[in-house]
Amino acid sequence: MKSLRLLLCALPLALTGCSTLSSINWSAAYPWNWFGSSLELTEQGVGNITAATALDQDALQAALSSDYRLRSGMKTENGTIVRYFEALKGDKLALVINGDKGTVNRIAVLDDAIPTASGVKVGTPFSDLYKQAFGNCASAPSDDGVTVQCKAPDSQHISYLFTGTWSGPEGLMPSDDTLKNWKVSKILWQQ
Repeated sequence: MKSLRLLLCALPLALTGCSTLSSINWSAAYPWNWFGSSLELTEQGVGNITAATALDQDALQAALSSDYRLRSGMKTENGTIVRYFEALKGDKLALVINGDKGTVNRIAVLDDAIPTASGVKVGTPFSDLYKQAFGNCASAPSDDGVTVQCKAPDSQHISYLFTGTWSGPEGLMPSDDTLKNWKVSKILWQQ
């Protein structure tokens, strides 16, 4: 009787062919993804994505929880064409993963559900992390207008990008009074 039930359950899959099976996200079947998983940004990387992870869709998907869908693209960087991956959670961009020589070397976190090991996440105010920008931060070029990049305290690989309202000249660092209300818009991990 059990084998008949199993046959009846498996028969539709067998009849639909391989095209149906290719759309299944098999990483959801991994036991560590059964109860959902929350990613965290550490000195090693994001979740199971580290500098040793291959810049390959299958390897990245296996390292992410089943909550994320990957898409790849190409862009120019320093005059060369490079491949990158974007991880989407629903229809929202959560991570941008870049690599060099076949492995991951940079991850940009845009999802406020992915904190650092110290609890910092997208949306954290500047004033919660720094008293002043001097010695910690520098103005950074960005398509989003004025951006300030600050090295995370006691970190070699993590930095925070802050954005906010400022009417001063481009390239000039906003004052500490202005920065105190700015929020983390992106967290960067770089090897």
